[in-house]
Amino acid sequence: MRPISISLAAGLCAGLFGLHAPAQAVADMSLTRLDCGTPQAPTAVNERFSDTFAYGDLKIQFVFSCYLVKHGDQYLLWDTGHSMTAPNVAPKVSIVDQLDKIGVKPEQITFVGISHYHADHTGQVASFPKATLLIGLGDWNAITAPKPAAGVNFAPFEGWIKGDNKVEPQANDKDVFGDGSVIMLNTPGHTPGHHSLLVKLPETGNVVISGDAVHFRENYENNGVPWFNFDRSQTLASIERLKGIVKSFKATLIIQHDARDIDKLPAFPTAAK
Repeated sequence: MRPISISLAAGLCAGLFGLHAPAQAVADMSLTRLDCGTPQAPTAVNERFSDTFAYGDLKIQFVFSCYLVKHGDQYLLWDTGHSMTAPNVAPKVSIVDQLDKIGVKPEQITFVGISHYHADHTGQVASFPKATLLIGLGDWNAITAPKPAAGVNFAPFEGWIKGDNKVEPQANDKDVFGDGSVIMLNTPGHTPGHHSLLVKLPETGNVVISGDAVHFRENYENNGVPWFNFDRSQTLASIERLKGIVKSFKATLIIQHDARDIDKLPAFPTAAK
């Protein structure tokens, strides 16, 4: 495995500067929603998604979504969904084939940003070996552990683990393109290195994409914590951080698993500008 050196202070300063700095005008910037898994029937969420059993008989239609950010002639792919062989939930069309429909080739993807290490967010990452992998340091440490824990989907990251592909683990926030327009937000709790994404679009305005910091609207509104999260206190702190960022930036929140939320963005292949 390639050795990784991280400067906590430098990462924090860079992240905070990017978050608060006004985004510079980008002539060609857009956000495209991709379908990254086949939805199943609405799911009862009371026992699994609230450790205080707050949701009663509520059922939620979960979806699986990924996102492509175009920034001039560079691209960030945010999450890579289920693998094409995942039972019952495999996407009907691969990310590579969806990108082909809008004229983007895998080798054009500059960065692959991974919100966290679970299989429904990492399944097709191996299709983009030339991209620089951006992932939370805590999750990268879990992926590269001698014996990865249950639920850590490490297999698709083989090229990056071996050092054949480039990886930049993130201890804090990350100003992806260096101009304040796209920021990976450090939101641990669901997993140790979980991140969300802030995208500042010139026409649509600011958009926050949740990863799994929250799974559906009621989680967000009522500070719900799934029993399987890595750290309860970090989860609550990250939800509060997201609420503060949404308020400060007057941002639209997109909860990646909530069918009600992803429709705030245009359906593929139309992009939000």
